[in-house]
Amino acid sequence: MKKIALLAAGFLIGSAAFAQTSSVSPVKWGLKAGVSLPKYHFTDTDGDDLESEANTNFHVTGYADIPVSNGFSFQPGISLQGKGGKQTYNALNGEVKDNSLYIEIPVNLVGKLPLGATGTNLYLGAGPYAAFAVSGERKVSGNLGEAFAEGTRDLSYGDDASENDLKRGDFGVNFIGGIQLNSGFNVGAGYGLGLSDLRPGGEGGNGKVTNRVLSFSVGYSF
Repeated sequence: MKKIALLAAGFLIGSAAFAQTSSVSPVKWGLKAGVSLPKYHFTDTDGDDLESEANTNFHVTGYADIPVSNGFSFQPGISLQGKGGKQTYNALNGEVKDNSLYIEIPVNLVGKLPLGATGTNLYLGAGPYAAFAVSGERKVSGNLGEAFAEGTRDLSYGDDASENDLKRGDFGVNFIGGIQLNSGFNVGAGYGLGLSDLRPGGEGGNGKVTNRVLSFSVGYSF
């Protein structure tokens, strides 16, 4: 948690410092929020890819938009991201649903294409993110045996495969796009491609579990 807080503070301080030296156009600050549809991506020992069903969650992101040249800007931010996934076992009439809340630090490079002369832009961007799980819940319905006891419990995060459900850290790449209006309002979509293995003690070639997050947002920048 301390590492994430220090990283966030560093980005905000760096953004403010850059803002003082940027001469391309004024730095803007923004806030966006919306619906997330996270899922787990599984790679088995044979290299085959599988995915869970999407769960419904949310996200809230604050960011700085720092111009680096005409048509391009640097967007560091900090966000609350709901992640997880859902698996349905039809034969057993059961379901396992995970909801995790992460503090995430995205750093995107964004390109902007003017749409007419009204100040409206189409934007597309991408960049890495680092995230840290702060809480989570697993809800199990149906009789799925000892491995998944029916009911609701907190998820356990850590590196011990015998005691924890998931690793706390997550790292990956974000892709974003949308429409920025001259008024400051914007609508957009994003996709988070998790790269780090979420399984405690998962390194070693025995498959991999990662996050995937499709999101839709509305926001405002000033």
